[in-house]
Amino acid sequence: MDHVDVMLDQWSRERPDLDLAAVGTVGRLGRFALLAGRFVEEVFRQHGLQRGEFDVLATLRRSGAPYELMPSELAALLLMSRAGMTSRIDRLESAGLVERSTDPADRRSVRIALTAAGRTLVDAAFTDHAANETALLSALSGEERATLDGLLRKLLADVEGTDSPAP
Repeated sequence: MDHVDVMLDQWSRERPDLDLAAVGTVGRLGRFALLAGRFVEEVFRQHGLQRGEFDVLATLRRSGAPYELMPSELAALLLMSRAGMTSRIDRLESAGLVERSTDPADRRSVRIALTAAGRTLVDAAFTDHAANETALLSALSGEERATLDGLLRKLLADVEGTDSPAP
């Protein structure tokens, strides 16, 4: 029995009229995300980053050369407000990890680009992050991970309201 089984037993005793199967599944997903998140954040801390800062750097890095996006694009990709994005960019710029420049196509717009230091840092952090997440899933075989990925993809498509990947 795991922590969620104990909780389900308690609820079953108190509310035998309810079907709790989904509560157990969602509870386990949430508990895993919470516990795994602590390990993930520790990797970022080892690189002097907060999760949100890593997310900005990683989004720029994976966008491909020249590793730059508009703040509004970053905010949309990371599902955050433009004001929240501005404060993240300010911190990263102060640390020398990103730089702002005027968009050559529209001088009223700004682009955010990774600096060489930012690219070096995010590459090192992502290397450790990928190894950490591999370790977090090491209890599952490759086939089990593929099955879990497929099931989670299906659930996310339903919750997100689409059968296709987000842009």
